[in-house]
Formats: sequence, C-alpha cells, structure tokens
Amino acid sequence: MSKRVTIQDIADALGISRNTVSKAINNTGSLAESTRQKILEKAIQMGYKQFSYMEMNPEIRLYKATSPSTIAFFSSGFIGDAHFASTMMDRVETELSVLNYQLNYYRVSKENLKTKTLPPSFRVEDSAAIICIEVFDYEYSKMLTELGLPVLFVDTPVELGQAALKADKLYMNNTDCILELIRIMAERGVREIGFVGEMIHCQSFCERYLAFRNGMHLSGLTVDDALCICENLPPDTGDVGFRYQTYLEKRLRELPRLPQLFICANDFIAIDLMQAMKRCNIKAPEDVMICGFDDSSEAKIVTPPLSSIHIHSQSMGVSAVSLLLSRIKDPSLDYRSLYVETDLVLRDSTKDY
Repeated sequence: MSKRVTIQDIADALGISRNTVSKAINNTGSLAESTRQKILEKAIQMGYKQFSYMEMNPEIRLYKATSPSTIAFFSSGFIGDAHFASTMMDRVETELSVLNYQLNYYRVSKENLKTKTLPPSFRVEDSAAIICIEVFDYEYSKMLTELGLPVLFVDTPVELGQAALKADKLYMNNTDCILELIRIMAERGVREIGFVGEMIHCQSFCERYLAFRNGMHLSGLTVDDALCICENLPPDTGDVGFRYQTYLEKRLRELPRLPQLFICANDFIAIDLMQAMKRCNIKAPEDVMICGFDDSSEAKIVTPPLSSIHIHSQSMGVSAVSLLLSRIKDPSLDYRSLYVETDLVLRDSTKDY
C-alpha cells in the first residue's frame, strides 16, 4: 500500500514550511499566487488526498464544455469568508473555469422562497446546471429539481419523512467525529452532555443531532433532553445573530443545571453560546466545555480557542465539480449522496478540568 501523502511531505519536497503549504491548500492567509500555484501543483503531483481525483481520473478533462457554459449558484443565505462554503466555492469556480464553465451567482430571497419563484435574472435556458448552498426550504428545493436541469445540493433541507429530492447531494461527514468526541469525553469521566442548535434547520444539523444521541447511547450515557437547546428559534424581528444570543441566554437561565459539555451544531452557534454564557457569568471550559462544528477561522481566535470539527472545504469543492460534471454528461445516472471526511480538532474549550 502506498504511503499516504501529508502536508509535511509536500513541505519537505518544496523546502518550505508546513504552515505555508497548509495556507495554500486550505486557501487561507496571504500568499503570492505563484507560490500558491507551485504548492498546489506539487500536491497534485504527489497525490495529496484533497486532489487525488486529478491523479486517478485525468479524463475529467473530457468533461470540458465545447462552448462557454454557465452553472448557476443559488443561495438563500450569506456566504461570508468564515463560512466553509466560501473556500469550497472558490475551488469550484477555479476548477470549472478551466473547463469552459463560469459560475453565475443568484440570491434566493425570502420572497422567492415564499412564492416559489426563481431569482429575477435567472433563466433556465442559459444554465447547464444549478448548485445550491444554504437552500433549506424543502418545497423550494423540490421545485428546483423539476426545472429539467441537473441540480447539486451542498447540504439539503431535512428529508426525514419527506420524499428524497431528485438530485445529487454533497455533505460533510456529520457523524464520525461527534461519536469520537463523545467517546473521548466519556473516557475522561464526562457523563452529562447537551446539544445546542436547531436540529431541523438542515439535514446536516439533523445528522449531527442524531450522531449526538447515538454517540451517547454507544458510550453508555443517558441523554437528558432538559440539557439540550435544539428547538427552532421563535419567529421575531431584528438581527438574527443578536436574537439568537439573547434567546440562548434566556434558555441557559432556564436549564435545571449545566451539562459538562455542550456540542453545538456549528461554530457560529458555539460562539453565540459563549457570548450568552458570559452574560450569565458562566465560564468555558471551567463551568462547561464547548465544541463547535466547521472549524471556522473564528474558532481559532475566540477566547478560549474553540474545539471544533474540521471540514475539508477544498475536497468538497473537488467533489462538487466531479458530481456536477458527471451529471451534466450523463443525466440518467442514479442520484448520489456523497460525504467528505472531517477531523476532530480539540482546543482549550474542551481541555481537561
């Protein structure tokens, strides 16, 4: 079996630091474009895991469009730099551009969702496919799959109890690292763990919540629902982030006691929870430990640094391109759901106490 190529291997081959290679591969930090390209080319040449499809499947170039074509990118949410999808879509756009495709970005408004209408400037006949991120309305998503175009969802509305959407779906692994975290904590004597996040916000949140419950069962621990904050946010007006912090503060004060650990559905929720805890004079990790999900840039700079689950955004970008192009080439393929690996990253917010 061939040795698995690591970031350190690439750094050694180029005679540069591991940190520089990491910045290039994860599209973070400031690097000269020539340096970034040199590192990515070496990673491809050495068969680094995030680029392995290029080595194993060089015929991907056969998917090149014969004439300039457009792929529509739909989102109903804000994809900021800290969102895992920002890096992923940068990779998608780069990969597609050399294959004669360009991305057109469309914002799906609240009115579009309500009336099941398409963004005003979108034209079905001008697009080869649609890729959707942060489109979590089931009926709207179903409507998109009936337009006669290939559709790829990066995460989906919750499909439990619903007919599966007729489209390809791309997810991060929402389960294994949560099971690993709970096992580690159980071995450290942690018995009481709560979950924070709207469990039916999207399929990934739902899977993370179910992983929490399954992990507790597998580790011989009892789930106390009174220690979880996983209901839908009540309708309100004003800034969503501020409202959620306020809501979390209210719910924290209502808890019968604090668990030893909160597992949060993503980093944004974890950071909102930390702010709400401060207002309640609750300290992390002294009073309660916290783990998020996504390993956002903010996770590394908050106090205390946040334990999280790292998403390989570049790998998801590569996988998105592969799913899109194969579907465009052969619309008759069975629909596929693909999960990309994740890694548990422990920081000070879950240190031993």
